[in-house]
Amino acid sequence: MKENFVNQIKSKLLQNLEELSNQYHDQDNGTKTKFCVLDNLIDEESVQLIYKQFQGDYWIPRNTFRERKQTYAKLDNLDPIVSNITEAFHNEGIVDVVSKITGIEDLEYDASLYAGGISRMNKGDFLNPHLDNSHDAGRNRYRRLNLLFYVAPDLEEKDGGNFELWDDKVKQPVKIAAKFNRLVIMETGDHTWHSVDKVKTDKIRCCVSNYYFSESSPRNFEYYHVTSFLGRPNQPLNRLYGRIDNFLRQSFVQVTGISRGKKEVRKS
Repeated sequence: MKENFVNQIKSKLLQNLEELSNQYHDQDNGTKTKFCVLDNLIDEESVQLIYKQFQGDYWIPRNTFRERKQTYAKLDNLDPIVSNITEAFHNEGIVDVVSKITGIEDLEYDASLYAGGISRMNKGDFLNPHLDNSHDAGRNRYRRLNLLFYVAPDLEEKDGGNFELWDDKVKQPVKIAAKFNRLVIMETGDHTWHSVDKVKTDKIRCCVSNYYFSESSPRNFEYYHVTSFLGRPNQPLNRLYGRIDNFLRQSFVQVTGISRGKKEVRKS
């Protein structure tokens, strides 16, 4: 089944390579974050089967001022279709096509699923504006791309749970609906503020996440930052608290060299 997913994804990316590349490099979209969107990635029957795996009770809740959602990375405990779709994005042929789309030459997939795996959001859940951790778990490679595959049926923009990409001042987002069978590829770096707005429906929002890394810095100089959160524009106290929280966690990592990364990798 994994090979089938690889063939479908690779074929779809190649068919739309020029359009996706143009999308990704378009700077007139309201955000400086490069991204592209591809619908109908694989066959719908398979996506429905993947979606069914989001119904279990094995989820790990996250509930802070930063986010409210549920995650899971022990994919080997689930039906093989989940690891098959996730690992399909680890195929070197797909990595190569994504490299052509984005122009990033030294991309590498991450089999450890550092901060990857599957996640779901229920009514009222959210993810505040944030920058992803700049590196992999060992702080050897830079995080360069997020690949987000949405599998929840009938989810529309009006339902909330939309993926958001912000301007530099984190004042105005570009919204991308988490539609069924949709893939979003976005760059990640020290300016790529992104979030998920509050889910307004009883439908669950479901995402399969992968991240690509590279040894080269996107800024052409070395840097490191922890995952950094802010509040929304109408949450001034959360914004202030986020800046303080980011500073403290960044300082702790710089002084101790200890980060949460090694606890976030894939386990069987």
